[in-house]
Amino acid sequence: MSRVSHEPYLTTVALLLSASCTLAAFNPSGNTNLVAYWGQDSYGATHSSDTANFQTNLAHYCQDDTVDVFPLAFVDVFFGIGGVPEINFANSCNDVDDAVFPGTDLANCQFMAADIQTCQAAGKIVTLSMGGATGAATFTSDAQARVSQTLSGIFSWEDLRVLDGLDLDIEGGGSTGFAAFVTRIRSHAAGASKPYYISAAPQCPFPDAFLGPILNAVGFDFVYVQFYNNFCELSVPSQYNFAQWDNWAKTTSPNRNVKIYVGAPASPTAANNGYVPPATLAGILQSTKAQFSSFGGAMLWDISQAFANGRYDQSAKSALLGSSRAATSALASDISTDSVHVQSKSAAASTLASGQ
Repeated sequence: MSRVSHEPYLTTVALLLSASCTLAAFNPSGNTNLVAYWGQDSYGATHSSDTANFQTNLAHYCQDDTVDVFPLAFVDVFFGIGGVPEINFANSCNDVDDAVFPGTDLANCQFMAADIQTCQAAGKIVTLSMGGATGAATFTSDAQARVSQTLSGIFSWEDLRVLDGLDLDIEGGGSTGFAAFVTRIRSHAAGASKPYYISAAPQCPFPDAFLGPILNAVGFDFVYVQFYNNFCELSVPSQYNFAQWDNWAKTTSPNRNVKIYVGAPASPTAANNGYVPPATLAGILQSTKAQFSSFGGAMLWDISQAFANGRYDQSAKSALLGSSRAATSALASDISTDSVHVQSKSAAASTLASGQ
């Protein structure tokens, strides 16, 4: 592993400073948006011999209008060597195969700037997802969250604002500090020249064990509910609990205009449980869209799985736009409107398991 010794000490997201901020295609208040996580090469983790379908560069997935939002997964450690965060984009950029900043394990992913620019110029938004299945993305106090290097020096506002937002996928370690963290980010974003979005990806059982208190404390723009790897997964229609999340959005959320997304595995190997074929997903999405005004669209884990699974992302987008021939009224009527949900994302590259 080579280490950078001659470059100034920059943040991993300083790589984005040249990226443009075109947001023409994305409608945050719409209900046909498609989110797809990029960064963990979930397909490669479960199909080690099929290298042709491993995750490739981000720009590759921005060549059409299918996906509207790409959360980059993950900042999986907040306080690594030198008290500096660590980032892991699996086979695309990590601290084992790529250079790191001196005295840290923070991978230097500056080469991704052009890809992010391409996606933003195409009208998509690109956010940075923090957390993942490792549970190492934690704060010990509100004070630490407010002044940590995650906000200053390493991931400074000057760097983060070039992205289009932050995503919290907190799956371990507790809820401490995250409300203060989001509040601090919101204060920096106030008066910015473009929108800056905050999203979260809770598991479907309501309330989420880690994100529940945070979602109740501060306003989020989007909530990508993981309806897989839990009893409330999409493959168990009687337990589908979007209604609970819709009720939370309208009666409890600090942001009553928050949009709730249906999170789905993009192939049978993208999660341990919960995958449904395109026709079934189409029925779920169209029925949910028709019933709930908080509905914002769909989230897929992850884009590598979707591409390898016959462009599952295109099937999902088609359903969201109302043009899927797969959806049937019989299927839609099977969906219960008073159930529950959970999420599980894949861990960092070296320990990546199937699922989010």
